Amino acid sequence: MNELLSVMRRLRAPNGCPWDMEQTHASLRPYLLEEAAEAADAISAGDLTELRGELGDVLLQVAFHSVIAEETGEFNYQNIEQGIVDKLIRRHPHVFGETQVSGSAEVVSNWQSIKTAEQGGKPRSAADKVPRALGALAREQQAQKLGRRTKTSKQGVNEALEAANDDEQGVAQVLAAAVAWARSCGVDAEIALRAHTDAALRELDAPT
Repeated sequence: MNELLSVMRRLRAPNGCPWDMEQTHASLRPYLLEEAAEAADAISAGDLTELRGELGDVLLQVAFHSVIAEETGEFNYQNIEQGIVDKLIRRHPHVFGETQVSGSAEVVSNWQSIKTAEQGGKPRSAADKVPRALGALAREQQAQKLGRRTKTSKQGVNEALEAANDDEQGVAQVLAAAVAWARSCGVDAEIALRAHTDAALRELDAPT
């Protein structure tokens, strides 16, 4: 990591790369989202060689933001690394402490309890828990997991279709019902649609 950080500092330094020197946290936001999505695609494809490269691109984004923050004295890579190490230890008392757990469900429950305590005992709002940068289907899945009531059967999708107006709100209601149905089937709607779109694009590229 030190070598990567050194390269990024050189790129950002005077007489470095003009493009890299111009970047800010905000301007890099699309690249962070894109690289994370491409890493997820490599996992879906089962391509570990591609995944290795994509994870490198994700790590590049971490280094880039670290060096930008370092320049202004906001934080540095060491702060990021130490912060996540401390968090992992703090939120795994069953590994690094004396807490006993019965399984992964209790691990998740404890994690949430510890997270709430870290925030002063005040749970975050639903809007804060679901990042706006997630894909729309992924955001809907998270919203439903938080307890928003939506019919989860295929019949629920049919009912939504019958009741929907031919407008933006109607389409959104049908999509929400489809996401709920996918969850009931144990299917990640975001990943499923990505795979479907990839297959459709490959068909377009296939020779005729």
